[in-house]
Amino acid sequence: MISDGASPAPRPEGRPAATPRATAPARALLELLWRHELPPRRGGRGPRQTVSVDEVVAAAIGLADREGYDKVSVRAVAAELGLRPMSLYTYVPSKDALTTLMVDAVALEDTPIPAELPVRDRLVALARQVRDEYLAHPWLFEVPAWRMVLGPGRVRRYERYLAAVDGAGFDDVEMDRVIAVLSQFATGNARTALAASRSAREQSDADWWAAHGPVLEQVMPAAEFPLATRVGAVVGELYRAPGDPGGDFDYGLQRLIDGILPA
Repeated sequence: MISDGASPAPRPEGRPAATPRATAPARALLELLWRHELPPRRGGRGPRQTVSVDEVVAAAIGLADREGYDKVSVRAVAAELGLRPMSLYTYVPSKDALTTLMVDAVALEDTPIPAELPVRDRLVALARQVRDEYLAHPWLFEVPAWRMVLGPGRVRRYERYLAAVDGAGFDDVEMDRVIAVLSQFATGNARTALAASRSAREQSDADWWAAHGPVLEQVMPAAEFPLATRVGAVVGELYRAPGDPGGDFDYGLQRLIDGILPA
């Protein structure tokens, strides 16, 4: 499960290979992604680079974290680094390529999950890593993840996640499924948590209830909605908010792992 359920797969049999013209941009992007694993390129023509590709990617991630993905552009990232806009193209060929590099760099930040942990704890740690990444980098929700070009960060993450579920009694396909299911659950919960956080910044839950509560109490008589009234009062007192994404994550993850682990 490299990303959102997409695992690396061979080219289907019978499909013709792409022409050299079609593969040239893809090769260039792969060389950028795997630049630290490839032999250094000899100096060529063109302006001397004053920063590294790593610094360009880090500046783009910082900008996206602060202001959102829609604020990331070649011009804006160049300004972050004190460069002329056109000079940034000597580092990355396009915003799409830069986005791929950003996603891969974020994946590279993951830390290995200790192999000595009990399997349940390893699965919990995996899901928490996925959730925490989206909470730290909300712009990832705006980036198409399906079939994104594989770089060292995403491939190494997949290796780390496989290591976390290895030896737990799953076959190879089940190992991939477990990673996919946990990742998708964590991603969905992170989206809800971020939405709740944005709403709370715009208007506190206490202010929202003060504005809407009196009317809702009039139009929702307890006799007509007995379960909603009873349960709503209990969870409202507990959450002090319309919901509790963090608590939902903890509860749901344990129930999910109960179903995942072999009997």
